[in-house]
Amino acid sequence: MHDIKWIRENPEAFNAGLKRRGLEPQSVALLALDDKRRAAIAKAQSAQERRNAASKDVGAAMKAGDGAKAAILKQEVADLKTALTTYEDEERSAIAILDAALAQIPNIPLPEVPDGKDENDNPELRAIGGKPQFSFAPKEHFEIGENLGLMDFDTAAKLSGARFVVLKGALARLERALGAFMLDLHTSEHGYTEVNPPLLVRDEAMFGTAQLPKFRDDQFPTFLEPIARLDGMLEYERRRGEERDAIEAEAEVRGEQFVEDFIRGAKGRGLDERYARNLAMRDARYDLYAEFDLKYWNHQLAKRALWLIPTAEVPLTNLVRESILEEKELPLRVTACTPSFRAEAGAAGRDTRGMIRQHQFTKVELVSVTTPEEASKEHERMLASAEEVLKRLGLAYRVVTLCTGDMGFAAQKTYDIEVWLPGQGRYREISSCSLCGDFQARRMNARFRPQDEKATRFVHTLNGSGVAVGRALVAVLENYQNEDGSVNVPDVLLPYMGGIKRVSKSA
Repeated sequence: MHDIKWIRENPEAFNAGLKRRGLEPQSVALLALDDKRRAAIAKAQSAQERRNAASKDVGAAMKAGDGAKAAILKQEVADLKTALTTYEDEERSAIAILDAALAQIPNIPLPEVPDGKDENDNPELRAIGGKPQFSFAPKEHFEIGENLGLMDFDTAAKLSGARFVVLKGALARLERALGAFMLDLHTSEHGYTEVNPPLLVRDEAMFGTAQLPKFRDDQFPTFLEPIARLDGMLEYERRRGEERDAIEAEAEVRGEQFVEDFIRGAKGRGLDERYARNLAMRDARYDLYAEFDLKYWNHQLAKRALWLIPTAEVPLTNLVRESILEEKELPLRVTACTPSFRAEAGAAGRDTRGMIRQHQFTKVELVSVTTPEEASKEHERMLASAEEVLKRLGLAYRVVTLCTGDMGFAAQKTYDIEVWLPGQGRYREISSCSLCGDFQARRMNARFRPQDEKATRFVHTLNGSGVAVGRALVAVLENYQNEDGSVNVPDVLLPYMGGIKRVSKSA
């Protein structure tokens, strides 16, 4: 979430940051929404001040024996009370509409982040380890697992559909060993505290880490009252459809009312009248639909849904939501090994075979909460912690810096670690380590109190995979495979394998 005050003071810098992400300028529209918010607040404050003054005047008139004046003042107080309710509703609506607009805008990349359009523009920072050489054509992980009879996609499809897998025997144990090894490494050597968080979270938690509202379709919702929820969704769609013509007609009227203010502001910012008019009409329509949604959802579907976590980043980061930490408590470092659930709505047709892109997968997550001054240093530390996992496993990998076009929504800067997969003959992502600045903290209202200061500041948050357990299993299978189809267990995992040194059909 962005600070509207900062946007007002730095509109050109804000627009420049959005442009680096391939987005159009938005400061004019946002500041117009903020103007409405400020006007609504001013009206409410003015009415409250006048009401307070009139109430005092009633007492003075009564004391002076001027009953007629007191009666007039009492009526004014009553009228102001009614008006104040209206103004406060306008204020709440204006704040909600501005917040909804801000919630859709991604974080601004740091200056050192390279510009680019997609993953092809991510510069390599370093490559570590030698790629294994084979005297035979290496197989992909799903071929290895299926040939061993320990990786079953067909049965998983019968149970749950596509993008699930059943692991058995030594492969199930190998995945468990990987997760345990990573947790032990991060807690014993890297200073992270292990947490066992809930796998179901509320809307507020998903909003805090920016999975909602923009990426709703990539998440798995669960409903505590499924029939009521479904009925509510159908009713919402029906009522919204019925109101659409009226909303569009009202938008034309309200848009004309906005035009003059927009044009005045646009001239001050160097924009032409046509562009200002389009913005006015767009915002009028947006306001009306947002007002309808707010009125409906506020007393219909509130708080009935929980979400399966897409990553432990969500519950771990939200551990500090709506709290004020003391500076001496920072940095706060936590880790968890949990199942993760993603609908992968935008991944149709990609990695349809194997375990690379699953709806359910296991991941060890790293989360840090720190001060703004220490955030960049903490980012490098987190990256090193994730890299150490691959070094201990003896896997070749490279580190890339994500360009502006490939960064995640909440990130200011991201490093990806890509592990070498000989079966595919390419590097594949196994970890992302992101610095988010105060972007998530503002959405969570997570603050800290600097030492010897009364005022609070927003914390800075970081998250990273330390690493994705399923993809680590993929990497071990492909890098440690033998010609006979068996797989050697990396030395670092032997203490977790109960004496199994090689995974084979007999293991």
